Amino acid sequence: MPDRDELLTFESVEDPPGIEVIDRIERLRYQLHTSGVVSPTPIDTGECLFPVDRAVAVGTEEIVLPTVVGVCVRDGSGEMITNVGHLESESLGKGTYVLELSAQVQTYLVVEGPLEITADLVEVRMEFGDPQEVIIGALSRHDRPVATVTTTDDPVDMMAAVSSFGSALKTTNPERSFPFNRGHPPAITLGESLDIPEPVERPATGIQLEVPPEYGAIYTAAPLSYYTGAEIVPGSTPRLVTDSGFEHALDKPDGLERGVEQTLKQLFLLDCIVRTEGIYTIELHERNEIEKQLDLDWGRLYNLPIAERVANYLEIPYALVRDQVPEWRLTVHIEPGRSTVEQLPFVVDDLAVVRTTDGIPATSPSGTTMPAASDGGVITRSAAETSSTEEKSYVEPEATDSLEQAWIGPSIPIGASKLTQEAFHNRLNLEPTDGEISITIVLNDERMSEERDLVNQTYGNRAALPFDVTVKRDLTTTELRDQLRQEHSFLHYIGHTEEDGFECADGKLDAATLSETGVDAFLLNACNSYRQGIHLIEAGAVGGIVTLNDIINDGAVRIGETIARLLNAGFPLRAALTIARDESILGGQYIVVGDGGMTVTQAASRTPNLLDIRRTGDEFAMDIKMYATDDAGLGTVYMPHLPDNDEYFLNSGNIASFQVPKDDLADFLKLEDVPVRNNGELHWSSSVSVEELE
Repeated sequence: MPDRDELLTFESVEDPPGIEVIDRIERLRYQLHTSGVVSPTPIDTGECLFPVDRAVAVGTEEIVLPTVVGVCVRDGSGEMITNVGHLESESLGKGTYVLELSAQVQTYLVVEGPLEITADLVEVRMEFGDPQEVIIGALSRHDRPVATVTTTDDPVDMMAAVSSFGSALKTTNPERSFPFNRGHPPAITLGESLDIPEPVERPATGIQLEVPPEYGAIYTAAPLSYYTGAEIVPGSTPRLVTDSGFEHALDKPDGLERGVEQTLKQLFLLDCIVRTEGIYTIELHERNEIEKQLDLDWGRLYNLPIAERVANYLEIPYALVRDQVPEWRLTVHIEPGRSTVEQLPFVVDDLAVVRTTDGIPATSPSGTTMPAASDGGVITRSAAETSSTEEKSYVEPEATDSLEQAWIGPSIPIGASKLTQEAFHNRLNLEPTDGEISITIVLNDERMSEERDLVNQTYGNRAALPFDVTVKRDLTTTELRDQLRQEHSFLHYIGHTEEDGFECADGKLDAATLSETGVDAFLLNACNSYRQGIHLIEAGAVGGIVTLNDIINDGAVRIGETIARLLNAGFPLRAALTIARDESILGGQYIVVGDGGMTVTQAASRTPNLLDIRRTGDEFAMDIKMYATDDAGLGTVYMPHLPDNDEYFLNSGNIASFQVPKDDLADFLKLEDVPVRNNGELHWSSSVSVEELE
């Protein structure tokens, strides 16, 4: 892995003139437009006043941001002065200012005043009057384990190993609720003895979690231990205790899992509110709502040591804060075996809720009924004349209120992603790239060309991002093997597969025979593609979408097109499939294998979102549903660019329902191309008019 400063590059662009900041490992980029063509000069990062990986200087009369992002204005000492959002402006006098941009790549500008900052509905303009040197610094959000902890399968040793996760916190104050302040926990491997290497040091928070010395209890407590920096110790009565004597029961009437989940969510929400007293003094919707029920001294809470702050938080009944807790991104269902501990750091890095269960055995996924033979002309994507008879072990995890579900265990989950350890390690080993987003569409049956045409029009239609979209047809086994070895950001396969391979022009290619693959992510839109997808993960891919049984071509086309549009709009694999499942009776046949948080492209507004719109008289009711990403995780804030809105919202799930006049809605739909659900049907904001909405 290269040094962190090698992960970021600054490139001059000419049309329009400016500079593009590129995170080469996270495959994110953002442009800043200037008054003329510039040549960035590398400078010492210390001149940026904030921690950054790389910094450059350019000369310009203005900086224009091509999208509306929040601009946090600080003085030279780091003190926040103001925050400029959409339809706002600010005049700043003489002095040194640090401008923090909430863009896809975390970016800081150091400028000298006076300057004018103006944000309209489409861009943010920063004007200096005269040419000046502007310092631009950037910080990669890429994170990886700093070390590997070894543990035996003894539960007490595992407690010590899992307790090390808190070492990845970059702060113990409420700002740890921002995803960029939560580093990746140390990796874990099973061995002959417990070994916690020197770089790993848990913060002294004065908090302990007492749980039974059992795998299930330890795994359940892991996210809470990580977020609070708490040590996990054996105890017959599950509880959170502090060194001042405070106790909080974790074993609620509906069990330890619900108790830990509830505690984690309460602490997280209140941290998000209290942090508005710190370095980010914004108008937060959740704080305004909580203050209608609670009269708390937020400033006092901000300045307390973490153990005292946690104790104060947990004295508040959960029922008073429940409605403001953001919808959690992910619940991971785990079979509590000894080897599961090695995947736990990656689960905790997502701040996922952990549930330990054997699951509910199932015979098959939903939507498996195939048309009778008399329905002549129906095309399936099976390479065989009959469906596969291979016996599969299915499991159906218990439904939760998280946006997405995942499963760790040997069975095949229904309605949840299949997590694998290889995928997580493959994600960490991704190589930096300066190139375009390379998407390859493989069509191995011309009867399915409708999907090829639809997705070929979809991928790469975003002018601000560089794409290389290639279509391959009727590949032989040798040609497909060669394609799978080449570097591809995404592979969209349309054709036939069976358990033992991809159907090619001259036979079958079994992905199990690949020693490596250059494919990062994939959609295998063919019958019974699960095994081939797993083999691609084992060969080096990070994540993909596959099918569990035979699928009908018409339904596969609809799902394939929907997934393509969602991925192109910046939705992660897991979120894209969650939405697309509702578009066809075949939805239950598709699952994600590997790391479902993988994205193919970046979202225009950092956090991809779906709008649910319905007419209410002369106005429209609009619900905005946000889908957190690895880049914009839980704790990120989002401001809808609506004329009457001045609040930020926590970014996961349904953030609010807005009453929007017709003209304002028409303007809002033009800001970016997002999925729109109306009367149960999925549309896209770029192709639907307000007059068509019911």
